[in-house]
Amino acid sequence: MTWMPFVVIAFLASGYVFLKRSGQVPSKVASQYLKDGAMVIDVRSESEFNSGHLSQAVNMPLEQIDFLVPSAVKDKNKILLLHCQTGMRSGLAKNKLTELGYKNIYNLGSYDRAAKIAGRR
Repeated sequence: MTWMPFVVIAFLASGYVFLKRSGQVPSKVASQYLKDGAMVIDVRSESEFNSGHLSQAVNMPLEQIDFLVPSAVKDKNKILLLHCQTGMRSGLAKNKLTELGYKNIYNLGSYDRAAKIAGRR
């Protein structure tokens, strides 16, 4: 049964893709939020942000998210779309902001995915 390793690899690969995408806002929903005025927050470091970013994004690094967002966003119902390089830090930032009482926080995922959704404006 030489096909078994291929089945295992395919299963693991699909599981990885599913886990990576879980917790991310669907593209169509994110696009609508952008049209409705959602705030885009890039949680990468300042140097990563300065190397290239979405024009509508505001840089609030993960390490500072606890005090940067509350000082800039008073309305805890405002829609916030978070992204980073891979989607991991933005997921962590989403959890932190949820703990602070923000209600409409969504993980866009990676910078590349966010750029596709936002159109690199």
